Amino acid sequence: MSTRNELLTYLKGHQGDWISGEALSRRLAVSRAAVWKQISKLREAGYVILSSPKRGYHFSRASEMLLPAEIRDGIDTEVFGQKEIAHFSELDSTNRTAKELAIEGAPEGTLVVAEQQTKGRGRIGRNWHSPFQKGIYASLILRPKLPPAEAPKITLVTGVSVAETLLALTPLKPAIKWPNDILVGGRKICGILTETGTEMDAIDFVVVGVGINVNNREFPDDLKETATSIYRETRKAVDRVTLMQEFLRQFERSYFLFLRTGFESIGKRWRELAMLLGKEVTVRMIDRTCTGRVLELDRDGALLIKCENGELERIYSGDIQVH
Repeated sequence: MSTRNELLTYLKGHQGDWISGEALSRRLAVSRAAVWKQISKLREAGYVILSSPKRGYHFSRASEMLLPAEIRDGIDTEVFGQKEIAHFSELDSTNRTAKELAIEGAPEGTLVVAEQQTKGRGRIGRNWHSPFQKGIYASLILRPKLPPAEAPKITLVTGVSVAETLLALTPLKPAIKWPNDILVGGRKICGILTETGTEMDAIDFVVVGVGINVNNREFPDDLKETATSIYRETRKAVDRVTLMQEFLRQFERSYFLFLRTGFESIGKRWRELAMLLGKEVTVRMIDRTCTGRVLELDRDGALLIKCENGELERIYSGDIQVH
């Protein structure tokens, strides 16, 4: 553990107490000047630490940033949140950075988080609105031992995990819109972007990017009618670290269950949370468009649609519009 993290852990463990610089110096086996330097660094990271010439230091409030030390503090996962966490104040895209790390060999469970994205991406080249410290913008590196044809199911597993997170921490009633959106009251609260790197006939890595609108109070004009946030729905601010931790717990449980037992149990939960079954939709794919009624999500994760011409279509990806 670094000196800074050891100092932070000690201060948080004695929250409410004043601790002298001399006592911290002895505890950490560093000079009082080094203690002051680390205190200054913690303050720069957003921690509120009071100081007094006669009384020492007083830990007042944790940082509001999605810092590695905060994400790891108290999380009970085995892999997700326990591996490397790369935190950035600003990135163009967490998925782009995560893919670079994956190509360089970063292990499964490596997490990339940003306080703000300047070029956050959704599916089909769409932008993801990512204002500073208002949402969760995170990408996780996975290395599943699966054939490439199984990779799309990971998006569905992620959707279930996000929905379960919102159900666990908020009074909201999320609905999954196939394949990669989570809606509340018909408006998008979360988007998922899954990108796969393959090698021969096997998956090398999967990067799962998640954007959750958390404490957004306003949206740009072009999103006001289609986007929402936890704050917009509840009028209450949510601690983003707590939300991040809960998502990592839910995703780890669902992901490893999927790897161990297959898609059936996750697919059952997806159907319970889905908003499309029985609905009339139009799905636009690269080479064609299908309009019809959604019958089922099959065991392979494909959407089964009865088209207007009476034919059954199994669709694995596309842009969907509900009528």
